[in-house]
Amino acid sequence: MPNHATDTGPATPAEATTPGRAVPATPPPGPGGKRVRKRGERGPLASLALHLGLLAAVVVAVFPPFWLLVTSFKPRNEAFGLDLVKDFTTENYTHVLGETAFLTWFGNSVLVVVLTVALGVFIASTTGYALSRFKFPGMRPLLWTLLITQMFPVAVLIVPLYNLMAKFQLLNQPIGLVITYLTIAVPFCAWMMKGFFDTIPISIDESGRVDGLSPFGTFWRLVMPLAKPGIAVTGFYSFVTAWAEVAYASAFMTGEDELTLARGLQTFVNQYTQDWGSMTAAAVLIAVPAALVFGFAQRYLISGMTAGAVKS
Repeated sequence: MPNHATDTGPATPAEATTPGRAVPATPPPGPGGKRVRKRGERGPLASLALHLGLLAAVVVAVFPPFWLLVTSFKPRNEAFGLDLVKDFTTENYTHVLGETAFLTWFGNSVLVVVLTVALGVFIASTTGYALSRFKFPGMRPLLWTLLITQMFPVAVLIVPLYNLMAKFQLLNQPIGLVITYLTIAVPFCAWMMKGFFDTIPISIDESGRVDGLSPFGTFWRLVMPLAKPGIAVTGFYSFVTAWAEVAYASAFMTGEDELTLARGLQTFVNQYTQDWGSMTAAAVLIAVPAALVFGFAQRYLISGMTAGAVKS
């Protein structure tokens, strides 16, 4: 029997694919036979420039801590050498840990940080929850007060805070630093926690009250477990505020046994001594706990900061 099927030629790319799934048409060539790029598509030179820029940014960001680590393993007389570790030594770490008050400073910093984080998270969470769920007289002035307190630079606040600490005999006391750091961390964290609590449905609070929970019981048992990303950001911000702060620690803590780590670093390099090897070793030791805390809280940071920024 004759074959009445007509030969339509080779199948097009759209026909060769699964039925119902067409391949996007290739842009027609431009003048001279050159392919026309789609809108937003980068050319080879633009891609090369972008990758070179990103590589330069990575080098700028990574080089200082890398060189700090390298210098910490150099002998003291080679601290300013441009070579990598030529005579590897752990003398700087041995000196810092065994012949200085570094461990005492470390204990002081841990005490201040733990109190700051615990109190900061609790106060910021309760404040943010109250601002998110309740309407009360003076609410808007309180919000503006929390915001305005972030506008004052450290140099302006040192003198009045120093006078307050001296009046209440809190100089050279860890609790004095804790109170000072709370004045820095709590306003920002309260704003952020309010924004995060705004994303949690009010129906959860209502169901808790139906089950007989008090407002605080609803907050503690139902809402707080849902606020882990916001708590992580609040705790991390409070940690960084207390762990790496220098200005207030230098003004309020003077005795060697009361110094924190950030203030203790200044004893290695000042107008009388320049022990760069010990300073770099101590700086590396200080950075390790901060890196561990960041690694632990990293998965919560982006979602928590985004929620606080968008909803506040």
